[in-house]
Amino acid sequence: MAVDEEAPVPVLVVGAGPTGSVAALLLARLGVASTVVDREPRPYPGPRAVHLDDEAVRILAQVGLAAVFAGLSRPATGLRLLDARLRPFAEFRRDGPGVHGYPQSNLFDQPDLDAALRTALHRHPLVTLRTDCELVGIEEGRPVGAVLHGLQGTERVRAAVVLGCDGARSTVRAAVGAGLRDLRFDERWFVVDVRCRSGIPTWGGVDQVCDPRRAATFLPLPGDRYRWEFRMHPGESADALARPDQLSRLTAAWGVPVTELEVVRAAAYTFRARIADRWRSGPVLLLGDAAHLMPPFIGQGLGAGLRDAHNLAWKLAATLRGAGPGFLDTYERERAPHVEAVIRGAVRVGRALTGGPHATAALRRPLAGLLLRVPGVRGRAQRGIATRYPAGPLVDRRRHRADLPGTPCPQPTVLVERGPTPLDDVLGDGYALVTDGEPDAALAARARELGARTVRLGIDVTDDGVLREWLAAGRAAAALVRPDRIVQASSPR
Repeated sequence: MAVDEEAPVPVLVVGAGPTGSVAALLLARLGVASTVVDREPRPYPGPRAVHLDDEAVRILAQVGLAAVFAGLSRPATGLRLLDARLRPFAEFRRDGPGVHGYPQSNLFDQPDLDAALRTALHRHPLVTLRTDCELVGIEEGRPVGAVLHGLQGTERVRAAVVLGCDGARSTVRAAVGAGLRDLRFDERWFVVDVRCRSGIPTWGGVDQVCDPRRAATFLPLPGDRYRWEFRMHPGESADALARPDQLSRLTAAWGVPVTELEVVRAAAYTFRARIADRWRSGPVLLLGDAAHLMPPFIGQGLGAGLRDAHNLAWKLAATLRGAGPGFLDTYERERAPHVEAVIRGAVRVGRALTGGPHATAALRRPLAGLLLRVPGVRGRAQRGIATRYPAGPLVDRRRHRADLPGTPCPQPTVLVERGPTPLDDVLGDGYALVTDGEPDAALAARARELGARTVRLGIDVTDDGVLREWLAAGRAAAALVRPDRIVQASSPR
């Protein structure tokens, strides 16, 4: 086995899926070099994730891929609940841009995103992408010894930090002895991705069929692509359901002859709810599906991985520059409670809308539809899964008991001297102090200590009132915003 005697690489990223790729690109933006390894020679061709919200797209924008993603995705108009005859009985619209500056719901095909991310990795001088290269073992220490197997045989490299972004069957997670805690949800679903050149009539959003006999989901993807997901009955197999006669029976309600469908992929998936019992072992950290698995009913699986990368990248960059190991301790402390809340929310939604043929489940479905029509209830449901980190070293709620610390800063388009600009381009890559008045002395001193860029509303930037209203709702004169756009602290009006 070859041994690399050179200096350790700063960061070894295991897995070149969206979470690993975005983590590497965020680190590169902050000046941190990384090596990304993936056992696949090219992006995995099978369709997987199909949805990202506006907060996740904002993260893609941080690595320069907003325009690219817009070109390979389509905004969705929301979610409809349908009965067994495809008659809508409730609608949850998500039209227009969200508070993060992008469409609130976006449908896409993951292989397209994977290819765009690999292109970005190849182009960045601080990223080395090695494909046909698989991690087969980890020797814990400082630096970490990583055993890789590739086209040139087996080798050992050293890394200051290892990021396990290698999916549900994570080799990194197994190597450090972390387990998955079961949040009590397992269902087998038949997922079929198709092309239909003649087109399938849609309203532009996602349809959830709340049929106790066969729950289903229908998603119109970009171009001529579509996805169906059908809950499987005991004893059924994907091979059997993919036969033309069976597929025709499943899709008949949509009025499209099976002869017009080109099946891209048909497979059985088990939707699970799991979360790692620990996300870190010294300099080895878990992200994305290596750290958590969630059913897809609220479309947050991939977005959760991108949020992991966004939360961790700036902390890791600061740690490598001497900020101290305590910075990395906040990663799991912040992300794990939020991810668990999102997983439990997805489980609740899944059980309410598709939860089996029982009489109580049949009653829950129309009740859920009725509740979705009530704005207050709908708002509380959304807040339950919104990003909100607990108080800690990087979320200070002690000095100003307001709602802003631990939550994201919105991103409107603001007017600056050079013209209309997304707020993130004004905030920069470090800390920023957003003010509508004078911050108190303690917050101003903390901002100076962190080298925060000051952004004064009405002076440095002008917007249509979004930021002013946001600060007013939080009873704040100023907010100290972290590099990941989370509010660290605020000062009262």
